[in-house]
Amino acid sequence: MLEIIGLSKHYGDVKAVTDLNLTIQGGEVFTMLGANGAGKTTTLMVALGFTEPTHGTVKLCGIDITEQPLEAKKHVAYVSENVMLYGNFSARQNLDFFTRLSGQPSQDAAHYDPIMARVGLQREAFDRRVKEFSKGMRQKLGIAIAIAKDARIVLLDEPTSGLDPKSGAEFLELLDELRDEGKAIWMTTHDVFRARVIADRLGIMVEGHLVKTLSRDEFQEADLERLYVEYVERPVLPAA
Repeated sequence: MLEIIGLSKHYGDVKAVTDLNLTIQGGEVFTMLGANGAGKTTTLMVALGFTEPTHGTVKLCGIDITEQPLEAKKHVAYVSENVMLYGNFSARQNLDFFTRLSGQPSQDAAHYDPIMARVGLQREAFDRRVKEFSKGMRQKLGIAIAIAKDARIVLLDEPTSGLDPKSGAEFLELLDELRDEGKAIWMTTHDVFRARVIADRLGIMVEGHLVKTLSRDEFQEADLERLYVEYVERPVLPAA
C-alpha cells in the first residue's frame, strides 16, 4: 500500500533522508525508531506531499504522491504528536470539517457519534470545544478523523508522546483494531516499549539512513533498547 523507492531529501548541504526504500502492506504496523533529526518526520512530510523529494518516489496505493497529489492524499490520514484541530469547534464539528475537507459529504450525528465512541471519547465530550480536551482526547479525535475518512494508510508521528500509561495503552488498542481492518500503519516514535508492543516490523533510522529493520520475531528476542543505542552511536552503514 505504501511504497518508498530510493527516496532522498536534501536541504542544501543537509541530507535529511538518503536512499530510503520501504514497503508497508495492509494489515501491518511498521514502527520507526530514531532520535530527533534522524529523518523520520521529513520522510513522513514527503509521503504526505507536504514537501517534494530530491530524488526517488513515494506511492500511496500505487499512486505517485508527487505526480498525483490530490488523488494520492485520498488514501492517507495523518496523526501528529500535536494533532491540529480547531479549538473553538466541538469534537463533532471538527470531525465533520475534516471529513468534508477530505472530499466526503457532511454527515449527521448518527454517523459521527459511533466513531467518537469507538475511539474512547465520552459522550459528554462530543459537543465540548476541543480547546478543553486533554492531549489523550485530542489524539483519540485524530484517530476518529482517520476512521471517518476511511483512509487505507495511516501515518503517525510520535502519537503517544506525552500520553499517560492508560491513554497510551488505549491508543495502541485503536491501532490494533485498524490493523485488523487491513490498514497500513506507519508510526514514528522514541518509545521503545510501545514500539515493541505494537509493531509487526521495526526500523531504526540514523542520520537519514534506515540502518536496520527487524521482524517481530527478531526484535522480540533482542534487547531492543540496547540494540537501538548501539545503532545510534555507531557510524552510519547501509541498511541491513
